[in-house]
Amino acid sequence: MFQKYILENRRNIVSSVCDLITFPSISEETNNSHFPFGKACSDSLKYFLSLASSLGFRTKNVDGYCGFAEFGEGEELIGIIGHLDVVPAKDEDWSYSPFVPTISNNCIYGRGAMDDKGPVIASLYAMKAVMDYLKENNIAIKKRVRLIVGLNEEKDWKCIDYYKKHEEIPTLGFSPDSDFPCIYAEKSVISLQLCEKLSEIQYTLRNRLSMQESQLSIEEIDCNQNAINVVPKFCSVTLFLKDSKYMSELISTCKQTIEECDYDIDLYKIDEHHLKISSYGIASHSAHPELGKNAISKLIIVISHIFSKWHISFPLFEDFCKLIGDDYTGKNMELNIKDESGALTLNPSQLFIKDNKVCISINLRVPVHTKPEEVIEKFKEKFSCEVSVLRIQPALYIEKDNFLVQKLCSIFNEACNSHFEPIAIGGATYARAFPNCICFGMNFPKDKDMCHQADEFVEINKLILSCNIYAKAIYELLQPFDSSSNTTISENG
Repeated sequence: MFQKYILENRRNIVSSVCDLITFPSISEETNNSHFPFGKACSDSLKYFLSLASSLGFRTKNVDGYCGFAEFGEGEELIGIIGHLDVVPAKDEDWSYSPFVPTISNNCIYGRGAMDDKGPVIASLYAMKAVMDYLKENNIAIKKRVRLIVGLNEEKDWKCIDYYKKHEEIPTLGFSPDSDFPCIYAEKSVISLQLCEKLSEIQYTLRNRLSMQESQLSIEEIDCNQNAINVVPKFCSVTLFLKDSKYMSELISTCKQTIEECDYDIDLYKIDEHHLKISSYGIASHSAHPELGKNAISKLIIVISHIFSKWHISFPLFEDFCKLIGDDYTGKNMELNIKDESGALTLNPSQLFIKDNKVCISINLRVPVHTKPEEVIEKFKEKFSCEVSVLRIQPALYIEKDNFLVQKLCSIFNEACNSHFEPIAIGGATYARAFPNCICFGMNFPKDKDMCHQADEFVEINKLILSCNIYAKAIYELLQPFDSSSNTTISENG
């Protein structure tokens, strides 16, 4: 039905995705009212709204926090909710420059190609196809379709919170920010912080080295500003040794420990008093820690072992090694919980020094039938340090026989001649920000999830197929349906 319209715009779709990728739209909160999430995010929003306007949509910039493109008339509003901000990316980690879109092997490479710029553009051109089809066939509709794009999804969702306070809430809709065929359950997301005062580190070494005393301390920690929802691929700790005559022994201890642990960790002597230990891992989305290798966890283990060999006690690191270590399942904390939405996972994603404290930020994905409060209490029970809650995003759980779930799942299966069932995920999407909204694509079943990974890409053929699928979904949701249908979707905290 819409294939002709979409194929006519194939080049424009690819070009628009590439244009959006050129904006390094990493969300950074500012005090500038003109671009509250940084100039790059603001520029990406302006580009999107200009493109949407040129395609014939009504558009609005919502005070720089977010924006939308809309068509149609009527009281009911079908919402499509995506985002233009991305997680950080560095050239040295990629085969291609992450913000210079590259087309190779019929794929578009670049940060945001799958999360979420590619899906946003696919949705926009799907709306265009439906709008043009309705006009050409003189079909009147009594609903509106609005594509809402945020600029702070990868961090604190302040963009969508602002939208909800100032703009109309959709009647129902979907977010193109995860997997096909569609998502019926999203785990709770908890972000915790474990902090210990530096004064709790017992630095002084007595009765060891010819009855001399020396001090060893953590002076600096660098994680490349890793996002809390990303498995860290790098972390370094700089140690300060007060008495340089013990540097050779410290280096020997560090080398021995690194060899024993067999991690990808290297050692660099900065000067006679400073030693830098750097850990390397593999980045992945926090919802899929099994796809990554956590540089922070490995480094904490190594530092803790080094401290132990030098008779230094630091409770935070000792508890971490005992209760978490290099495990992401929570089994040592009796948190290896599992239900139909999957198993609990945890990701130590940030390590830093602030206000004379060493802090570890941990991002957890909690099965839908487990209360977040139970997990938080377990951390407070097990860890002796300060445990604080940064954020809780309640789970989203929808019955599989729900109207919207069944409708979107059947549209995907019909388009792909498949028989997939709705699935559950550990990711947190904008779907949980609105009632009667679920996640719908754009990652295809059995495809590797490239979100937050180096060399992120979208296959062009699947980008175009997704555009067709979204057009069909938009058209179907514009049709009248029985108001007695089960369309109410609820959050389960």
